[in-house]
Amino acid sequence: MSSSFVLTIKPDLNEIPAISIALDSVMKNHSFVEEEILDTQLAVEEAITNVIVHGYEGRDGEIVIRCRATKGIVEIEIEDMAIPFDPLTLPEPDLTGSVDDRQIGGLGIFLIRRVMDEIVYRYENNKNILVLVKRKKADS
Repeated sequence: MSSSFVLTIKPDLNEIPAISIALDSVMKNHSFVEEEILDTQLAVEEAITNVIVHGYEGRDGEIVIRCRATKGIVEIEIEDMAIPFDPLTLPEPDLTGSVDDRQIGGLGIFLIRRVMDEIVYRYENNKNILVLVKRKKADS
């Protein structure tokens, strides 16, 4: 059994809930557990928020979200024509200092790396393409 969706949104934070609802439906249809669904929603929301806030910076455009789920795996592709940016080039944040001494921001990509099983970035045809993969944990 396979299921998928494609959503095209404007770079507007108010568009994000529709993506989370669609992810929830697809992942539940494939028996992902709630933690896996929430982790995936969080990662996708963070990635799209970064595109909207830092990529488009208030300019018009669109973001295409493609989701495909098959037995035990969900793959989400986020495509935009914002400024080129490879999030995988960011260094790991220094979490050793006090919270008061740390810079604001910069933890979103760290979070995505922690909750997703695979992350791939490519830039082709003037588009950023970020692929996030979540594998279902083995049933206990």
